Amino acid sequence: MNKAKYIFLSLVALLLIATGFLFKNDPSETGEATKSLDFYCAAGMKLPAAAVVKDYEREFGVKINIIYGGSGTLLNNLAVAQKGDLYLAADYSYITLAREKGLLAEAIPVNQLRAGLAVAKGNPHGISSLQDLLDKKDLKIGLANPDAASVGKFTKKVLSQHKYWQAIEERVKNDGVFTGTVNELTNNLKLSSIDVGIVWDAVAAQYPELDFVALAEFDAKPKNTTIGILKSSENAAQALHFARFLTARDRGLKHFEAMGFKIVEGDKWANRPELNFFGGGMLRPAVEESIREFELREGVIVKTTFNGCGILVSQMEAGAHPDAYFACDTKFMEQVQDRFDPSTDVTSNDIVIAVEKGNPKGINSLNDMLKPGVKVGLGHPDKSALGYLTMEMLKSVNLYDKIKKNVAVDSPTGDFLINQISIHSVDAVIIYKSNFMASPSAVRECDMIEIPLKEAKAVQPYAISKNNDHKELLKRLMIQLTSHQERFTDIGFHWQAAE
Repeated sequence: MNKAKYIFLSLVALLLIATGFLFKNDPSETGEATKSLDFYCAAGMKLPAAAVVKDYEREFGVKINIIYGGSGTLLNNLAVAQKGDLYLAADYSYITLAREKGLLAEAIPVNQLRAGLAVAKGNPHGISSLQDLLDKKDLKIGLANPDAASVGKFTKKVLSQHKYWQAIEERVKNDGVFTGTVNELTNNLKLSSIDVGIVWDAVAAQYPELDFVALAEFDAKPKNTTIGILKSSENAAQALHFARFLTARDRGLKHFEAMGFKIVEGDKWANRPELNFFGGGMLRPAVEESIREFELREGVIVKTTFNGCGILVSQMEAGAHPDAYFACDTKFMEQVQDRFDPSTDVTSNDIVIAVEKGNPKGINSLNDMLKPGVKVGLGHPDKSALGYLTMEMLKSVNLYDKIKKNVAVDSPTGDFLINQISIHSVDAVIIYKSNFMASPSAVRECDMIEIPLKEAKAVQPYAISKNNDHKELLKRLMIQLTSHQERFTDIGFHWQAAE
């Protein structure tokens, strides 16, 4: 084999290896996709869940083992077994309990349920209120067990609030039925073993032999059904892949809607979604690792663009469409807020002065930066939030026009400015505290001076674009970013929620 041919084949082999690494996070393209998943599913979701599982198994070749039961019973089993991949609860309160028990990682909304009375077709006993359950003495009443089923727990809560629980519970104990799941309760109604039961609206809709009677007491408190990814999952990427499939508006949610459930908006299905993320340059060291972890766990691609926020805003005004925007300051979110859902303030960052180690020029305040011969570096006011906020801060103390004669360097990013001290291009720069603390060379070679002005602060908001097919995924990205507060605070950010 001649040398040229050998080199060519080597390059082809390397390309194939690189391609394999590129796609290894996609569960549908790895051996991980052949593994089975254990799916703990609330009994009331049985029919649509089974239909979704059938579609998923056919499309991706993954075996889903479904374990049905009451939401409470399933949660108790999970707490004991400490194994499983997914948990679909009929009431969000069980998701909260699962989090408190340390069982749950992510959670994705599925649909909304309302409780009410289920009766035989035509409502032969004329039942229209909770009071009727007490006044009509010949009724046989069925309820789901509050300790086992979500509808039972919710029923007890609402009836207790309206002073009905004790009397109705006594009726059921004496001449009625308590069941472990809502499905068992509706089957009792179907067989005429009882005359009335309190069930979920969507479950009653699956039985043509039954009518559903809505009640104001329950209508005021709809319950959210949510699927959670369990921390015990040994194949989290595959579990999340299935959870995204089940909650996609053009995949799993179609089955729920067809069976009478009031579904959430849901994300559009994509086997491997691609997200475009715009972030202010100062945020890069705080979020980059979290974004890479998110890509691996979720099996998605996040294309990041970090720059001065003035440049990012200009790119958006020129036609760029980021799915999420983490801005350096609220002023640079306000300029494009009409493109995004309401933003959330996440962190704040102080504006400080950085000088050469030992401070040879004796710069201890903004006024000292006016000294003859002092070379200053500032952020560019049009290209960066840092430059704009610096300009506004200096104007507030009547120093902006005075300091401009000493400006030797302007830049859209603070990390460029801090490097100018190391190469002795400037004597002092105004930067974010995070620019200083995230740079090992700055900590080693420079000193930092606080600026005692209320204007010396930037607040960083996060927002998701309005026209977006992956809003739930982007909400989870925000949760991922904000779950690692130490990655912000270790480099000088303040947690805004704590202020």
